[in-house]
Amino acid sequence: MTGLVAGLAALSGLAEPLIRSTGLVFVRVGTAVAVLPGFGEQNLPARIRLAVALAFTAIVTPAVLPKVPADVSALPAEAISGLMIGLGFRFFIFALQTAGTIIGQSTSIAQLFGGAMGEAQPVTGNILTMAALALALSAGLHIHAAELLILSYNLLPAGVLLPALDLAQWGLAQTSRAFALAFTLAAPFVMGAFLYNVALGIINRALPQLAVSFIGAPALTLGGLVLLAICAPVILSVWLQAFDLWLANPLSGRP
Repeated sequence: MTGLVAGLAALSGLAEPLIRSTGLVFVRVGTAVAVLPGFGEQNLPARIRLAVALAFTAIVTPAVLPKVPADVSALPAEAISGLMIGLGFRFFIFALQTAGTIIGQSTSIAQLFGGAMGEAQPVTGNILTMAALALALSAGLHIHAAELLILSYNLLPAGVLLPALDLAQWGLAQTSRAFALAFTLAAPFVMGAFLYNVALGIINRALPQLAVSFIGAPALTLGGLVLLAICAPVILSVWLQAFDLWLANPLSGRP
């Protein structure tokens, strides 16, 4: 009996570093999955998100276990590293939502279809976001996410906390990239709204007795819907190209 207890104690001592290292991998992976597009959405049940995080952990752990120290003091650094990876993906969804808001405001679709309660996204943002998620998943988002999580241990070593200045510069670079991409995607609608308002002003000046706003508003909405149907494939193609470029250098904002 004493020998059995001693054997179990020895086995526990051998397994403890493995459990700690695996736990640190789960912290990084779980934090990334919590904000990962498609897998970390709030409308997904918590059990499904937990199962996805465990599945990604099972994929990543064998490849990175030798690089992960069995030191629980590395937990904050791992959480921040995972959050950086997940937010890098999430910023592209923010770009689409911002573009959808710009499109909705430019074409009056936001007022026509927007939610009456809370801060609901315009229908254009929801359409583009759902289409982009389907496109990204069909293009292997889960594979890219697992690959980036594995490679992240070369870019962001386990237990190493990045300086606050580096984190701030990376966040600023990603935010700038997201807004630039959003305005690029919404540019045709902004230009169309500008031309519409110029034409409306000219007609109003030439025919002041004509209520041009009542005539122009339906035309603007119809034109916005037609332009959205025409430009949506191009918008998604440009978005996917920008996403692929970011995957080639996910820490481009870090000095």
